Amino acid sequence: MNEMTYRRPTSTAWLIVTLLFLAAPASAQDDGGWTHWGADASSSRYAPFDQINAENFEDLEVAWVWRGDNFGPRVYDNMRGTPIYAGGKLLGVAGERRTVVAIDPATGETLWTFREPPTKRWEDSMRKSYGKGVAYEEVNGEGRVYVVTPGFFMHVLDSDTGIPIESFGDGGTIDLLGDLGYPHHPTNGLDPQTGYITNSSPPIVTNGVVVVGNSHEQGYQQTRRENVPGHILAYDAEDGDFLWKFNVIPQSESEFGFDTWESDAWSYTGNVSAWAPMSADEELGLVYIATDPPTNDFWGGFHPGDNLFATTILALDAKTGERRWHFQTVHHDIWNYDNPTAPNLVDITVDGQRIPALVQTTKQSYAYVLNRATGDPVWPIEERPAPRGHVPGEWYSPTQPHPTKPAAYELQNVTVDELIDFTPELRAEATAILEQYEYGPLFTPPLHRGNDLGKRAAIHCPGSNGGTNIMGGAAVDPETGILYVGSTKACSAPMLVPGINADQDKENPIGQTVMDWVAGPGGVRGPQGLPLWKPPYARITAIDLNTGEHLWWIPNGETPDRIKSHSLLEGIDIGNTGSPSHPTQVVTKSLLIYGEGRGGGPRMHAHDKQTGERIGTIDLPAPTNTAVMTYMHDGVQYIVAPTGGRSGGRGGRGGERFPASFVALRLPL
Repeated sequence: MNEMTYRRPTSTAWLIVTLLFLAAPASAQDDGGWTHWGADASSSRYAPFDQINAENFEDLEVAWVWRGDNFGPRVYDNMRGTPIYAGGKLLGVAGERRTVVAIDPATGETLWTFREPPTKRWEDSMRKSYGKGVAYEEVNGEGRVYVVTPGFFMHVLDSDTGIPIESFGDGGTIDLLGDLGYPHHPTNGLDPQTGYITNSSPPIVTNGVVVVGNSHEQGYQQTRRENVPGHILAYDAEDGDFLWKFNVIPQSESEFGFDTWESDAWSYTGNVSAWAPMSADEELGLVYIATDPPTNDFWGGFHPGDNLFATTILALDAKTGERRWHFQTVHHDIWNYDNPTAPNLVDITVDGQRIPALVQTTKQSYAYVLNRATGDPVWPIEERPAPRGHVPGEWYSPTQPHPTKPAAYELQNVTVDELIDFTPELRAEATAILEQYEYGPLFTPPLHRGNDLGKRAAIHCPGSNGGTNIMGGAAVDPETGILYVGSTKACSAPMLVPGINADQDKENPIGQTVMDWVAGPGGVRGPQGLPLWKPPYARITAIDLNTGEHLWWIPNGETPDRIKSHSLLEGIDIGNTGSPSHPTQVVTKSLLIYGEGRGGGPRMHAHDKQTGERIGTIDLPAPTNTAVMTYMHDGVQYIVAPTGGRSGGRGGRGGERFPASFVALRLPL
């Protein structure tokens, strides 16, 4: 097997490509099925295949395993990306260097790799292991792979060889910081006092334009108010010419939303990342972007106002970057309620009218259903009064948006009735725990240390890892208009602490001005090591988007052993509680298929799409880590599950650790 090293004798000569094979096998005419992170530009996570069906699902066997432990540290949990199938190959990323890999779809053999050499920009990234994948487009008959790295460079590679496209940008590379508009060092990046930006998701290519998102340090770790905003960038897909920048925090009075940043907060506040994958409608010429909160997830007293375009769904003209419409799902977000996954696009029929719809599933466990051409809600979304908090100096939005349809699909309103009730003793202990906290409906704000209520913290449900999140998300069947959304019953209880105390513990804080309050130790434990809440601990809910009604729900997988074998539950029939993890589902022409997700059991399940009835279960080497995908290659349907973690035991506990891997399944040949 030959190895070649490619070097450009220019300013980007540090780009290295290792070529193990120069071409992939040709694919059959009917091959395909997964050309984007979410299957297609609509992020449907649907594939129209039925070779794997109810009759043969449990006959699936492992076709191959592509291991990621040769691609850097954290080899057990860094497979957060979903590969795509394009140009007859599987294309994805692996490891903290976000190495781009091309894989033979039939054998799992590595065809080529591309890796960006380390820079301080890469070393400083808090999202090195968060890479979710790559984008693909054919330009003038040439397959191209687009990747954005933790150092905030974009590289464009020949899909057959992995060699950078010389005619794109600077020899195949664009320094994205150069177009963000802030002074920076080419390898060291931004001055930490100015801010910090990185990336976790692939770009999206639509109508000849590459649209690039970004991410920042996790907001709950930030102690200073200044950062750079996550402005959206766009480039010509053929030559890499810079086309436009959209300011997610308006920077002048002439920009829409400028007045939602009071006290000149627009001039120093950062974040508002477009960190999740994106969707696009080529016919409408729109790209859809979901954003997250401003600097510091749980404290916003220094940026009063509704804060557009934070925690918002944005529809931008792909050619010009012009805002066509927006919908803010949380005003002045102090709950870490970032929109965590790409919007799903699907055409539905409501009261006899065909509607081009967009569905944004959220941590709030609401599905916001909008007309994707206009942004108008398909069903009324009401601005309802929101609870006011008690933190000195905080600004609270008087209302928050609540969809009237579909109904919430996970716990929102905290009451004693929602507490664990397997035994009277457990209910009593859970009640005593709950009374130590402030609690109430959705949008109950955080509390601070030393509050006058004498409470440990305030519980908000769902929490920052509850409801729907990136690991699971939602899939939608374009033939029926049924949405299948995964969620967990997880709540948060952040305790705000003085920023000056937390800042002293940070080695290299971003920004200049220490905030009054920052997130401190939080969380809430249930009685005797059991969850505080009634099951199910996670579920998949089927929602008919034509009517807005829930059809059915199923628990996510199986009851974890640590709960099933708990000494206080001996002899009690607790039913199937489901695993407290995010299900990683995909929908095909015949089945709903999912893994139990990070922290769940090492299994994959199949269910009837119409009824929710379980069809079958198979074992995996380890739990799934993120979204599952499927494709056809040479007439054979494959399912690929990104996996990693514990290989045995229910609930992902016990057994040997299994390296982060792509595990491919198929029927016996």
